[in-house]
Amino acid sequence: MSQHVLVAGGGIGGLGATIALARQGVPSMVVEQAQAFGEVGAGLQLGPNAVRVLADWGLRDALDAVAAWPEDLCVRDAADGRELGHLRLGSDIVQRHGQPYACLHRADLHALLLHAAQVQTGIQWHLATRVAGVTERSDTVKVALDTGETLIASAVVGADGLWSRVRHAVADTLPPQATGHIAYRGLIPAGALPEALRTPRVQVWLGPHLHVVHYPVRRGEAFNVVAVASGRAPAALNAQSWSEPAAGIELQVALGSVHPALSAWLDAVSTWTRWVLHDRAPLNGPHAMASERIALLGDAAHPMRPYLAQGAAMALEDAWVLGRLVADPATPDWPQRLARYAALRWARNAKVQSRSRRNGVVFHARGPLRWARNAAMALLGERLMDNAWLYRGPGTP
Repeated sequence: MSQHVLVAGGGIGGLGATIALARQGVPSMVVEQAQAFGEVGAGLQLGPNAVRVLADWGLRDALDAVAAWPEDLCVRDAADGRELGHLRLGSDIVQRHGQPYACLHRADLHALLLHAAQVQTGIQWHLATRVAGVTERSDTVKVALDTGETLIASAVVGADGLWSRVRHAVADTLPPQATGHIAYRGLIPAGALPEALRTPRVQVWLGPHLHVVHYPVRRGEAFNVVAVASGRAPAALNAQSWSEPAAGIELQVALGSVHPALSAWLDAVSTWTRWVLHDRAPLNGPHAMASERIALLGDAAHPMRPYLAQGAAMALEDAWVLGRLVADPATPDWPQRLARYAALRWARNAKVQSRSRRNGVVFHARGPLRWARNAAMALLGERLMDNAWLYRGPGTP
């Protein structure tokens, strides 16, 4: 194939799409607004569904070199510290779902995807620019850049994130909506923690209007901590920033009184950043993911609240399915390929969006809903926490 695909965005989803296309011999042009490739943020979790995608792309060894592999996931009450639920990971989740559960730094995942893309042929890189507008024509797509340059592509993949401009050509021009939650993020060197706390575990703390999660990254050499609390964003806070500085005292006020074991984790963070959580309503059909020669991928199509830890995974799944369809002789042209892509992806993404929203309500519950949540976790245990429908994906196109 000699037709070029323009990929808007050089983040995790955009690089995934670039790799998936290159593996099928499809050349691409990557447009990234940053002057140099990099990734903000700290940690992320990849379930077996996402690890399966990376393994299929031949990136399992690269993942092994940077990831931490937690042995379990433990849910505790943020007020009294008691255990509410437990999920076996490690070798147990491999037996159940065929792949492990990984935790890693976002920058490390981005770096391994970037290296995998850069060793491919047929990729053009356009840095320090951003898509300004997209115009669909009968057999091509015209893409205007902020620099004034115009590019012509056979198809466009909008992987330009939550505040996507490509989205305007497919779905709507409405901005994302604030969720009423603010997330705080910190990174702790393992050496700064008592040895007893350096366990390879994902630990989640639930409380009224709040939750905190921490887990190892970078082969266990550091721990990522994320706290989410209900609250109104300060007027001066940049809604589009993922890394606004935050003071520890602000987080303490937002969380209120918590168990001493959780306080020890929060006190160990020397520097906090924060961001306002935004999202969109769950997808309501394939038309929200593709239109003729333009497709949306990852947060540009289906931003996820972080309560199911699947944002990066769904972007990688999107890219994997797109690559499989490019190789499928039953979908010979771009409108057919992208229509099939949207048909295969929208319902699964919408389900993950809806489950993430629901989890946020359950995580932050108070009163009768909190009691019901705790009783259900005690009664059903792993059956409630082990999402087989999710972890056995992405499925076969």
